[in-house]
Amino acid sequence: MFTIEKLSSLEILDSRGRPTLQTTCRLAKGFEGTASVPSGASTGKAEALELRDGDAKRYRGLGCRKAVQNVNETLNRALAGRAFTGQTELDASLIKIDGTGNKSAVGANAILSVSLAFARAAAHQGSVPLYRYFADLLGSPLQSLPRPTINLFSGGKHAGGQSPIQDVLVVPTSARTIDEALAMTFDVYQSAVELIARQYGMRALTADEGGLAPPFNGPEAMFEDAVASIRAAGFEPGRDVSLAIDVASSHFYQDGCYLLGQETLDSAGMIERLTNWVGRFPIVSLEDGLAEEDWAHWPELKARLAGRALTVGDDLLCTNPQRIQRAVKANAADTLLLKVNQIGTLAEAMQSYQLARSAGWRVTVSARSGETEDNWLADLAVGWNGDQIKVGSITQSERLSKYNRLLAIEAETKLPMVRWPGA
Repeated sequence: MFTIEKLSSLEILDSRGRPTLQTTCRLAKGFEGTASVPSGASTGKAEALELRDGDAKRYRGLGCRKAVQNVNETLNRALAGRAFTGQTELDASLIKIDGTGNKSAVGANAILSVSLAFARAAAHQGSVPLYRYFADLLGSPLQSLPRPTINLFSGGKHAGGQSPIQDVLVVPTSARTIDEALAMTFDVYQSAVELIARQYGMRALTADEGGLAPPFNGPEAMFEDAVASIRAAGFEPGRDVSLAIDVASSHFYQDGCYLLGQETLDSAGMIERLTNWVGRFPIVSLEDGLAEEDWAHWPELKARLAGRALTVGDDLLCTNPQRIQRAVKANAADTLLLKVNQIGTLAEAMQSYQLARSAGWRVTVSARSGETEDNWLADLAVGWNGDQIKVGSITQSERLSKYNRLLAIEAETKLPMVRWPGA
């Protein structure tokens, strides 16, 4: 049993300078856990509601004092002194206290901060590492370390919209360890820094997640420069290092059409363009290739990419069990991008994970554009045997804290890194 003694929260700043929550859960006998929650810029319409203050005079309305107050008062009053059998019971109580479908009463950010802080405190009470706690929660043995997919170039909402698609990531497909994957990515990243200095006369200015963001002349230029950077680093594109693309199509989808730069494409045209990219470039993963409500065409996209690249759902799925079930039934995707704050509690995220796994899907455990130095995501990706982990680039401390934690877990567990699908 885990008895909550006190919940306390504090408004802190995320990697974009925007407010978020840091919450501490103290259990009986003095066991404590503290966790910070991330925040997204590219958000799906079906995500749980992040409660913001709306006071335009403070952080332009983005303050989180109401959410903090809901932890310190509403949730603390309801939960302090209560004993729980574990994470699932605690999270069910949080959902019941809020009482809304999208967690808008208490706020998904407030609820998740308690869910995560409780997990860390419970791990301390059980004298186990956090990744082991997550594995025990799932009831699955530790098997492998996730393969990093690491931001190289950024556009869309992460970089001021200078390119319509959101991210081009490198996948060190030939790497056998986390250590080797990061070393390979460092070489590619530095080659890209040198390339954009020559080609665009631009310093290494970065987007929200650390990706480089020169003024590309369209998506193809992003892919071409990524391939050139891989070659310049001494690697073979498609063999040693491949590409993963986050298209984030919902952000340029209007009135049933995709406004891709100067072009206007219908769904069939967008699918044709995506499959053409996969044929021309070493792309092994395609995220949100179509808009989140373009359900009728996702099955066709998945069929066209089958055996060539993963069809990843982010905005389409929002780590939401109902949307995942719909996608499984429609055969609309084969990979879940798992973001815990999209749904709001660990227990619900676990349900989404299990639905994806039961359908034979891959799972990519993902950070958000607004992150903190907290590294719980690395433990989650290991504990839940994620196939991939998507944290951001290899710059900026809020990203590196997760990679450094993966290095520490690798040294401690000696677990192998999962092979890329089909490798």
